[in-house]
Amino acid sequence: MKFEHLFEPVAIGKMIVPNRAVMPAMGSAYATADNKAGDKLVAYLERRARGGVGLIIAEICAIDPRGRALPNELGGWSDDFIPALARIPEAVHRHGAKAAIQLHHAGRETLPNIIDGAVPEAPSAIPSVIYRQPCEAMSLERIAEIIEAYAAAAGRAQAAGFDAVEIHGAHGYLISQFLSPFTNHREDKYGGDDAGRSRFLLEVIAAVRKKTGPDFPIIVRVSADEIIADGYHLEFMQALAPKLVAAGVNAIHASLGAYSTPGFLNVASMDTETGFNLFRARAIKETVNVPVIGVGRISNPAIAEGALARGDADLIAFGRPLLADPDFVKKAKEGRPADIRPCIACNQGCIERLLLEMDAMTCSFNPECGEEFRGELQPAAKRKNVWVVGAGPAGLQAALVAAGRGHQVEVFEQNAAPGGQLLPASAPPHKEVLKDWLAWIQAQLAASGVPIHLVKKIGRKDLEAKRPDAVILATGADPCTPDVPGLNSPQVVDARALLLGKSVPAGPAVILGGGHVGMETADFLINQGIAVTILEQLTKQPVTTQTVRGYWLYKRLRRSRNRLITGARVVEVTPNEVRYIHEEQEVTLPAKMVVTALGARPNDALKTALEELNIFYIPVGDVKKPRRFLEAVHEGHRAGLEL
Repeated sequence: MKFEHLFEPVAIGKMIVPNRAVMPAMGSAYATADNKAGDKLVAYLERRARGGVGLIIAEICAIDPRGRALPNELGGWSDDFIPALARIPEAVHRHGAKAAIQLHHAGRETLPNIIDGAVPEAPSAIPSVIYRQPCEAMSLERIAEIIEAYAAAAGRAQAAGFDAVEIHGAHGYLISQFLSPFTNHREDKYGGDDAGRSRFLLEVIAAVRKKTGPDFPIIVRVSADEIIADGYHLEFMQALAPKLVAAGVNAIHASLGAYSTPGFLNVASMDTETGFNLFRARAIKETVNVPVIGVGRISNPAIAEGALARGDADLIAFGRPLLADPDFVKKAKEGRPADIRPCIACNQGCIERLLLEMDAMTCSFNPECGEEFRGELQPAAKRKNVWVVGAGPAGLQAALVAAGRGHQVEVFEQNAAPGGQLLPASAPPHKEVLKDWLAWIQAQLAASGVPIHLVKKIGRKDLEAKRPDAVILATGADPCTPDVPGLNSPQVVDARALLLGKSVPAGPAVILGGGHVGMETADFLINQGIAVTILEQLTKQPVTTQTVRGYWLYKRLRRSRNRLITGARVVEVTPNEVRYIHEEQEVTLPAKMVVTALGARPNDALKTALEELNIFYIPVGDVKKPRRFLEAVHEGHRAGLEL
């Protein structure tokens, strides 16, 4: 497929962007502890510019110290930041791309420990749905100060050499809080009706335009629809968009949602259709005569090309796909879209790591994201004969890196297909995208000349006969089977075996274990019309609804009128029933199928032989400790570097 529209230049004001691909601002926490652009952040952004992106919008830059959302957020509230900020456009320009920076104030969406103990500020004293921290309403004097702070920060960005600024008016941050009746209950000139709630953003734009002059491009990012019952909707933004242009905006970036939006649609997961937000970009585009940037799980260049050809948008923002593969745009231009490492929209390494784990961003399937400052992959000092035992995500990633460094690598898998736990994990609804990564890495290994030997279980005799120089031990984990009477009954099956098609689903089904495996197995059965009850011994739900995936799993469970019962201790499985104790009462459930999802234990049987034979080995993934595929892939990557 030719991507003719994607690689056309486009004007944003007087700035000519060499193609229609945009890297949107994504908080990374890669800035230094004193809120400056250091080597880590600059190298990460430059790598995407080198990969062919036309416009790089550097991440959120706080216009006031009280407006930070992350401890390591870029700062723009003082002239002292200008020299460090200047490193970003300098690096981006080396590769022919344009550089913008996103001006940001978190409003209520922050924590006191991030803003030096201050109380978060907002248009109204309504706490954040996520953080549930008290906040205080801004005075008119404070509003005037913040408007001037936006303008001053824009002037600093201009002085630092940026080609444009983007005003962050989306996702439930301060400007969005002013726009929304959900968060703005003011009765003065900055509230009360649509005109009042829009005033703050319009005055910010006017102040930025006055500060930067008539020719400096201004982009504004807005949520086209908050998808909140008491928030604003698309019709409001369609009416506001022409006013934004009249105030001085040169392009509109049409995003979606807020952190209060059910399901975190502003960072859509694999449960959301690709390109799901493009119709909103088109709706805004029909109201203005400036370029509109479309965004929303646009995970491959064909979706982007189609959107541009239809006129849904003028530019396309590829966010998380550029974390997964910084050469996304370059590979599309070279006619190699199949070589693009896919983004599966898991959210584990990016938004959930930032907001829930309060850690710097990464990518589940691209361990080099954020590590670009360390330089390119280096050849090994000595070429080794490396065996990778186990073709799950950890083993496959280790093999790819080891081969890339020049080692002679072979992969051995005891099953008939590679993939390990990714195979059953890809069976539940909306998770088939995991197979995209599996297909990608197999193709990369084939191109690197790495054989994958299937139905080959490595034992002591194999190791004695060939004695490889090093072994990556990636043998995964086996299901746990607790000592519960009746678990050896014919109707009892392991969740992974069921997901692999080794058992025929039957209902009603009772699933033992309410973690991710249990919940996703329930989703799998519900999708086939089977009634499900999940029994979880813990009194709290193991899968939190704060994650995007968790939200959708619980929503589908409730919608189907199936149940998760916490605090349930199973005491016996009989041929047609499950007995359990709940709130000191014994309960009996009918069950034609009982599915065990009770955790896993490492399959490390080969360790003894490796140690006795004195063969160097590195355990990776679930053989160390069962965890997510993020940890598996990253450990495999580090093992490949260690050899």
